[in-house]
Amino acid sequence: MTFFARTAGSTVRSVAVGIVGAALSLTSLSTLAFKEPGKIIAGSDITFFPYEYMENNKPKGFDIEFLEGLGKVMSREAINIDTRWANLIPGLRGGRFDITNSSMYITADRMKVIDMIPYLKSGESILSIKGSDYQPEMPEDFCGHRIGSMAGTAWLKQLQTLSVEYCEANGLKPIAISEYPTDPQTTQAMLSHAVEAQITDAAVARGVVEKLGGRVVISSRTLIYPVLNGFGVKKGNDIVRNALIAGIEKFSKTPEYAALLKKYNFQAPTAADIESLLPKK
Repeated sequence: MTFFARTAGSTVRSVAVGIVGAALSLTSLSTLAFKEPGKIIAGSDITFFPYEYMENNKPKGFDIEFLEGLGKVMSREAINIDTRWANLIPGLRGGRFDITNSSMYITADRMKVIDMIPYLKSGESILSIKGSDYQPEMPEDFCGHRIGSMAGTAWLKQLQTLSVEYCEANGLKPIAISEYPTDPQTTQAMLSHAVEAQITDAAVARGVVEKLGGRVVISSRTLIYPVLNGFGVKKGNDIVRNALIAGIEKFSKTPEYAALLKKYNFQAPTAADIESLLPKK
C-alpha cells in the first residue's frame, strides 16, 4: 500500500479531494488545463544538487527523474523550465508552467496561494567550514553569528522568529542572515568567510560535502525543521492537481519508483509524516 493510500483525514482534505475522479483513465482527462497536450511543464530552479542540477547541459537529479517517471505513467512528456527560486510561484500563478518541480517545502503560507501535493520528506542541515572554530549543531547556536541561506526558503521565517523569541529574549545577539540567489552562491559566501555557516536542505548539504571533498562539514547532529516537499499547482486547476495525485499514486507502485528512492537514499513520507507535517488549514 502506498503512502497516498495510507493518508489520514487531514491529508485527504488537503490534497486528495477529487481523487476518485482523478483515478479514471489518466489518458482520458481533458488536456485543456495543461499548457500543452501530451506534456507536463514544470518550473524548476536547477541549481539545487541532488534534487535538480545541470550536468552536460542537461537537467539531472531526483526531482528531474521523479517527474520523468511520473510523466510516463501520465502519458505525458516531462519538461523542466529552469528559472530562479523567486520566480517559481509567480510563474506558476501566471500560467508559465503546469506545476513547480523544485524540492519546494510545503508551508502554510505557500498553501494560501498555491495547492501543494506531497511526495517526499525532508528537512535542513547546517554546513560549516571544516576545522573552523564555529561548528553550530542547532539553530539556537546561530545567535550573534552571520548565517547564509538561499533567498526565499521556508526556514528563513523560522530563523527570524528564533532570533527574536530565543536569542534576543535571552539577552543574546540576534542572528544576522545573509540571503543569496542560489544555494551554490551561499556556499561560496561561506568559503570566502562572508558568512560563518550555511543552512540548507539536508540532502543538498550531503551533496555539498561530497562535491567539495571535505572542505566543509555537516555540523548539525539531527534533522532540523522536518518538512514535506511538494509539487506546486495553481489554485483552481483541478484537472492538473487531480491528474498529478493519481499519477503519483500509480508511479509509487512501480519498480522504477522504488529504485529511484534507493538511488538517492530518500524515503517517501509515511501516513504519519503527512498527518503531522502537512500544514493544517
